[in-house]
Amino acid sequence: MSLFRGTVGYYRQYRPGIPEAVAAILDQAVGRHTPRRLLDIGTGTGLVVEALLDRFTDIIAIDNDGEMLAAAEQALMPALPEGSRLTLIQSTAEQFSPPPGWTAGLVTICRAFHWLDQKAVLARLDNQVAPGGAVAIFGDSSFWAADSPWKQAVRATIHEFLGEERRAGQGTFQHHNRPYSDILAESPFPEVEEVSVPVVRTWTTESVLGYLYSTSFAAPHLFGDRRPAFEQAVKEALAPFSDDDSFREDNSFLIRIGRRAAS
Repeated sequence: MSLFRGTVGYYRQYRPGIPEAVAAILDQAVGRHTPRRLLDIGTGTGLVVEALLDRFTDIIAIDNDGEMLAAAEQALMPALPEGSRLTLIQSTAEQFSPPPGWTAGLVTICRAFHWLDQKAVLARLDNQVAPGGAVAIFGDSSFWAADSPWKQAVRATIHEFLGEERRAGQGTFQHHNRPYSDILAESPFPEVEEVSVPVVRTWTTESVLGYLYSTSFAAPHLFGDRRPAFEQAVKEALAPFSDDDSFREDNSFLIRIGRRAAS
């Protein structure tokens, strides 16, 4: 059973997209590499591909969730530039193999590296990345990080309904404590560059709830018949922090770009 069962509609509507500044850095990481091929791992509903759609001409996007891929196809195919190719494949990163002779100039893993067998996936990518290509692992902080008072209030409400441990489907989330840059440095892509891109967002109670319902730790089915009570509790938790239902978030994307060592 998918960890994101029942979240796809919320994921597409309420998950923040990839800022233009992040897309530009990813584009620059490839330089003049041709052909312009992108492999997006854990694509979900296609937010990374959407941001890079006009920067690459041959894109493969993979995810193990068929519902997510269907939403990605619906959103991305009508926007695909003429002459470009997008292939959506249902597969885990650990089992994926590209078509014979196909190698990526850039591999992107956004908000998904913590779900992977990291060492195994990076080892497999050695044969899937073109000479001179790069692997980019990146993401922003989730609400679980609770780095502001209003987000701390939201997380406390989740704790009240689902318990202190972070849920992941029917189980709990297993934290990876090692920095991703260190993991990259021990992989076939040890030349690592880190870039941080600040981002400011404004949320409403509706979009906060929509975002929560897009996650594995607050998926709608986890609340059962207590969902209306949870929504009311979130509204009450947020009310002291705004008079106009507007909540500022200061976040940032941390991008780690790994390349093979220069010979």
